[in-house]
Amino acid sequence: MDPAFIIGVIIAFGALMGTISLEGASLNALLLPAPMLLVIGSTIGVGIASHTMRDSVLAVKSLGRMVRGPKSSPAAVIPILVDYAERARADGLLSLEQQVETASDDFTRQALQALADGTDAEDLRTVMEDEMAAVTTRNNVAAKYFSSLGGYAPTIGIVGTVVSLTHVLEQLDQPDHLGPMIASAFVATLWGLLSANFIWNPIAGRLNRIAAVELERMTIVTEGMLAIQAGGAPHHVQERLEALVSVSSKSGSKSGSKSASSATSDATSAKTGKAKAGAAKAAEDAS
Repeated sequence: MDPAFIIGVIIAFGALMGTISLEGASLNALLLPAPMLLVIGSTIGVGIASHTMRDSVLAVKSLGRMVRGPKSSPAAVIPILVDYAERARADGLLSLEQQVETASDDFTRQALQALADGTDAEDLRTVMEDEMAAVTTRNNVAAKYFSSLGGYAPTIGIVGTVVSLTHVLEQLDQPDHLGPMIASAFVATLWGLLSANFIWNPIAGRLNRIAAVELERMTIVTEGMLAIQAGGAPHHVQERLEALVSVSSKSGSKSGSKSASSATSDATSAKTGKAKAGAAKAAEDAS
């Protein structure tokens, strides 16, 4: 799970609360049920009205994925694909059918099954690219949904302020109450801006980022499967896929690469030591 969204929202609201405290304002003056209900309820309502019900359901379902973050980094699938390449080179493409059930996601399972079934390279690329386009479209729908909520919220906040100021103008015969009433009227505008920039737009931005990471991962899986089908050597497959990984994904996998390099060096040293020992023993026997 990637806690960036939760941490960021907590920091944002924490900074807001700190500002309120430093200004000596009252938090209760901002937590007014009427403007909050108008802004949040109307924003969601207008969002539903401007999309289809299917879009709304898809957007709600995407919230769990938004909080959890990407399933895995693009760089994390490279060792798995290299392992598939080694199996295919040793036992043939048909052996990959045994890996279908243990694959981490539906996209990889579909590709493995296609390889085992002997699907043509061009057909395989077409199928995988079509699936990538479908997933990207679904992800974009959810992101645009919350982005639209971020656009509606400030305007609805202004509507709430106008409604409240209209009520204030009806009370001009009570000058002692005008100050608090005017202050309350602007709470709707505050919540419109607050919900847009603290909730809706961050959700949309995070969904866009997750969609980009997932697309990169699927691209690497696609190129890896095509390289395996072409009979590429495992180390060539690895080099090809590592060249496709973005800088941000590579930075997250540096420690893993260092560990792998260290393990390789240890294994090489061990083999060298055994070879030297064998040579020395052979020399003793000869003498």
